[in-house]
This record gives sequence, C-alpha cells and structure tokens, in this order.
Amino acid sequence: MTDSSLPNATPTLLVGVDFGFPHFDTELEELGLLSESAGLHPVARLTCKRKAPDPALFVGSGKADEIKELALMHGAKEVLFDQSLSPAQQRNLERHLGMPVNDRTLLILEIFAQRARSHEGKLQVELARMQYLSTRLVRRWSHLERQSGGIGMRGGPGETQIELDRRMIGDAIKRTKERLVKVKKQRNTQRRQRERRQTFNISLVGYTNAGKSTLFNALVKARAYAADQLFATLDTTTRQLYLGEVGRTVSLSDTVGFIRDLPHGLVEAFQATLQEAMEADLLLHVVDASNPDFPEQMQEVQKVLAEIGAENVPQLLVFNKLDALDEQHRPLQMQDEYELDGIAVPRIFVSARAGLGLDLLRSALAQRAQEVLGSAAPVEEDVRDLPREYPGHPD
Repeated sequence: MTDSSLPNATPTLLVGVDFGFPHFDTELEELGLLSESAGLHPVARLTCKRKAPDPALFVGSGKADEIKELALMHGAKEVLFDQSLSPAQQRNLERHLGMPVNDRTLLILEIFAQRARSHEGKLQVELARMQYLSTRLVRRWSHLERQSGGIGMRGGPGETQIELDRRMIGDAIKRTKERLVKVKKQRNTQRRQRERRQTFNISLVGYTNAGKSTLFNALVKARAYAADQLFATLDTTTRQLYLGEVGRTVSLSDTVGFIRDLPHGLVEAFQATLQEAMEADLLLHVVDASNPDFPEQMQEVQKVLAEIGAENVPQLLVFNKLDALDEQHRPLQMQDEYELDGIAVPRIFVSARAGLGLDLLRSALAQRAQEVLGSAAPVEEDVRDLPREYPGHPD
C-alpha cells in the first residue's frame, strides 16, 4: 500500500514548468513518488513551458488561473511545484490560488524529517529545515510585521515580530550547528580508530531507490530498513564485511540516497554523514539498471559527490536489479567497464534481491582490499571473533 492510499493523505495538484533544461520530467513521475513518500495524494498533474520564471507568480497569471481551476475540479487541497519557489512567489501563489503552495525543496525536507531516526540525522534535518524556513520569514506572514518590543515583552524596544522570529531561528541554527560539530568530532574519533586498525572502508552511494540498502543487507546480513520507495533510509549504517578470499574484514557503510535537485542546504547539513563517502577507500556506486533514466541519475550522483569533495574517490559501479531487466536487455557478461565522466570504470551486474552476481562482487572487493592493505594473513583470534552470520566466515 502506498502512502497515497492512506485515508488522511492530502489531495495534491502537481505542477512542473519546463524552462528548456535537459531531462525535464514531463510526466512528473519522480515528483509523484516523492509526494506519495511524504503522505500526499496526487490527484492531477499539470506541465507547461516558459522561457523564464515569472517574478511574481512563477508561472504567470493566466497559468495560475488554470492551476486554480484544475485544483478545484479535482478537489486538491494543496499545490506542489517540481521546482524551487522564491518566498515571494510562494506567498503570491498562495494568495492567488487560495490554498497552500509548496515546492520540491520543502517536500524533500519533509520526507527527510519523517525518515530520520538517529540523533545525528534528526539534527541534520532540523538544521536544513530551519535554514530553509529562515528564508520564508521575509514578508510571508503579515502578522509578523507588528511591533512587539517594549517593557515586559520579548525582544528589544521597537523590535518587530519578524525581527524577533528571525533572531530566534538564527539562534536555533547556531545551537544546532554546534551540536553537529560535536557529533562530527565523535565520528572522526571512530574513523581514526578504524584507520589504526588498517580497515578498508567502502561506502555505498547512488540515486535514491537504486537498492543500496537491499545490497547492504545482502552483503552483511544486516537488517537495515529497505523498501521500494524514495529515501527509505537516511541514516548512515556501518557494518563489518568478512572477505574470505583475503581473510580480512572491511568496513561497509550505507549512506543516504541522492536525487535530482537535492536541496543545497541538505547537502551542507549532511556533511557529517556524507563524510563516510568522502573518506572511503572505495565507493560502490549502485545504479538501478532497470530504470531507463539511469545515465541521468548517475550524473546527479556524480554532481553531489563533487559537491562534497568525493569526486576523486575510486568507484566500482554496481548495476543492480538485474532480475528486473527484460531478457533482451540482459548483459552478455556480468563484469565489464562503463565510461563515466570520460573514464572507464569497472562495472558488475547484480541483483541484490535475488542474490545474483554477489560472489563476483565480493571477489572484486577482496581484490581491491588486497591491493590497498596487502595480503598479510589475519590474526587467528580476529577470525574467531567474527559473528558466524558474516558472509564468507570460514566456518
């Protein structure tokens, strides 16, 4: 059952504007999946073309009237845009349409807020949401204009409510950043401990819903949450993977999925989590081979990796969901190379769900680990201390 089938799901009209950029989602398919993940119910979709955004209404008054009519016709209670709106455009559209208007950025932030589980993840989402909302204080709500300063009032004499709210949210942002600095220090300490043990660190990265968590669970027999939905997991999970070929354990981390137009504030806020990818010895770039748009999704992942400074970390491409491919689209060989940003990158086809190609992937990981760590024999006690459920355990 999708979120959109829930009885309390808000009927929502989806709107996308084509400004001539490549790979415009004419069906608003991804926005629909995002809205369902957030508990909304898409009842209608509308796309249009413009050369540039209208400064006041983003789509122009004529198209805004059309959106209003379509929303009333389908009983929509909210309008959701596939692009980011300025605070003024959002306020003007809400006045024009007479209903809440939100954009892709807020939608992703809301999903992240619903899915974050760890203390660190919640802090990161809280920071990103506050940074977003701080930009919406500017003349969005008329009640914020009134004077609230004076004797016995919060704030100084003559301080308006909007100034007070801006200062309060600024203080909250500062406090959250300080708490995240402490979390980052703790992560760095844990990372240094792993480095002293000469651990080979692998991070799973990829577009959201590419099957990273399913692959993670298949490799280390973990119980990380995995579902066929966008942003099923947000918090980084790290486990040890035993590779029998080299008699060593490696560190494997599952990270948050990437997406087109990932809000920059989220990229900044998730620096602590994404640092696992920045400091990895190898990135397993997981790709949904069954998705026809996988080349564009791969480019979006490369874009985010560049933003966080991980573009030079070696990659191994894992084309997942082999079982979902039609027979005529199945690869002739399970291992080859794929040109990514002009560089030939090793590629392995797998199905994490069906267990296909996993032995080949483990062998490739063992080879990479041996190249970095050498082929020194492991200490006997280390092998005995491994939980027996680890894949490749000698017993």
